[in-house]
Amino acid sequence: METGYGMSSVEGGGVEMPALDQWQFAPYLQWSMQNIESFLPVHPIRRGARVTEFARRPAEIAEMLIPHPWEDRSASFSEVMRATHTDGWMITHRGEIVGEEYFGAMRPGGMHLLMSVSKSLTATVAGLLAASGELDLDAPVTAYVPQLAGSGYEGALVRHLVDMRTGVQFSEEYLNEDAEVRLLEEAIGWAPRKHPDVPDTLLGFLATLGQLAPHGGPFDYKSCETDVLGFVIEGAAGRPAADVMSERLWQPMGAEYDAHVGVDSVGSGMFDGGVSAAMRDLARFGNLFANRGNALDGVQVLPEWWVVDTFAGGPDSREAFANATEPTLMPGGMYRNGFWFPGESADVMLALGIHGQMIYMNRATGVVGVKVSSWPTPQDAEKLFWTVRAFEVASWALAAADA
Repeated sequence: METGYGMSSVEGGGVEMPALDQWQFAPYLQWSMQNIESFLPVHPIRRGARVTEFARRPAEIAEMLIPHPWEDRSASFSEVMRATHTDGWMITHRGEIVGEEYFGAMRPGGMHLLMSVSKSLTATVAGLLAASGELDLDAPVTAYVPQLAGSGYEGALVRHLVDMRTGVQFSEEYLNEDAEVRLLEEAIGWAPRKHPDVPDTLLGFLATLGQLAPHGGPFDYKSCETDVLGFVIEGAAGRPAADVMSERLWQPMGAEYDAHVGVDSVGSGMFDGGVSAAMRDLARFGNLFANRGNALDGVQVLPEWWVVDTFAGGPDSREAFANATEPTLMPGGMYRNGFWFPGESADVMLALGIHGQMIYMNRATGVVGVKVSSWPTPQDAEKLFWTVRAFEVASWALAAADA
């Protein structure tokens, strides 16, 4: 099979390597999500020598009945997971694994592309740099990335990046090949070049974006914001953002496995959706927020004020979210520090990525749910909200049993 970028077949598996314009679609998507490093360049995010350990306390989760988000019917937790193209799921309760299951080729320790869950990891690293005094969230973006002077990011603050509130013009229409979200993929080499005017580096592309509205206005979800945040992290720390993520987050939380992030032709990380990681390490990350910033062994990794700020939101976060430029389907919710709040609760937040990636965190119950998936389409409201409801039902059931 001609791939167009110098690779032919997957060694030993009899599965043909997808062409660059096909890897995000069936029948290749499920394999691609777990093997991105086989056909695209990546930068490692190294774990450290210390690994924090989960205790295990199996719970009866599979047969819990989960109401459909808007239809008068239910399905078991297990059926919901199978119906939503799940590659793996796990639930932890107060640091103990109570359920974990893998499907197809996915195994413990296997990498899975996180898509926009990457944004939550990256925003958290920015918070760690803010806590150390190396990064000022209220400083202009151009103070850390002077290459963006004169672009649509002129006048935007770092705070606007982590809360998705710049006025930069950027379309997130995943099924529109002319949308900026797809042009960005051409710039980093994740898609064939169909637009010859698109720069061939990520930073070069970001510098071409213009401004559509005032900065600091309504919530407007744009992947480019977190790519810029990756360059802000590099500018603040003076090191590649992937190395900063390793040193400030991955190693301190006691990750069990290395992770990695996709990079462009000059090695710049695609932090809006290019991180791949193992599911158990996503649970370790989620547990930081469910446990006041502490790792599983009690080591303080995140400052508690950052965790509190994330759950509380800013003074107008919910108003900005209510006035979002596109429907969010989350009435009463908000977006803060790289995380989604699906409703009025200040205790439940989500890290979300297209094609069904999720970390569910409930600080009231101490429950963290993780799901990695291969939805055939980038977005699917039914699959998303049925998964959220499944984790909600399990969360409150575990809390009730604990009480």
